[in-house]
Amino acid sequence: MSSGRRILVATRSTGKLRELDGILAAAGMHGLSLVEAGIGESPDEDEIECHGTFEENALAKARHFNRLSGLPTIADDSGLCVDAFGGAPGVRSKRYSGRSDLSGQALDDANNAKLIGELAGFRDRAAGYVCAAAFADGALEIVERGETRGSIVVEPRGLSGFGYDPYFHSDELGMTFGEATTGSKQGVSHRGRAFRALFDALAARQRSQ
Repeated sequence: MSSGRRILVATRSTGKLRELDGILAAAGMHGLSLVEAGIGESPDEDEIECHGTFEENALAKARHFNRLSGLPTIADDSGLCVDAFGGAPGVRSKRYSGRSDLSGQALDDANNAKLIGELAGFRDRAAGYVCAAAFADGALEIVERGETRGSIVVEPRGLSGFGYDPYFHSDELGMTFGEATTGSKQGVSHRGRAFRALFDALAARQRSQ
């Protein structure tokens, strides 16, 4: 991944790793994946994100892998919040379909199928993506939030991104995240905004010491 200060990226999502690589590079950091750090997948990892807010889940994940690795760690929790559903699926976005037997693209497909099925008949398709980005290094903990707005389209558009991206039409870009380049998506995405805010806060903390 990128060069600079070494920091553990606490995710097993290849999509997130791809997106964060450019954001980390811009902040002058080297992202070390869990695989590169030699941290094997554990069955109890799914239980870490058991909280009711994005912020709590992101911080719990960062703390967990910071304790395991001893490395400064970043993590995030993000999700799609649909206005017509009162903000759901929210923190349950990854598990929206209830298909715990699936992972990767198959799980994305199941989640998207449920989303489009349940939106049938709703005229209001406004939605937002939310991300909480957390940093943990012993006693130092920081959490920042990023958001972006758009709407849900009926048919998927584009082959980029992951998760709900082909169905999320960005108000700012005028296209779905699935159609956007990685760079243009990072500029307006919930994840890009959350991590840039996190790195700005971390830099400000370091300057004040």
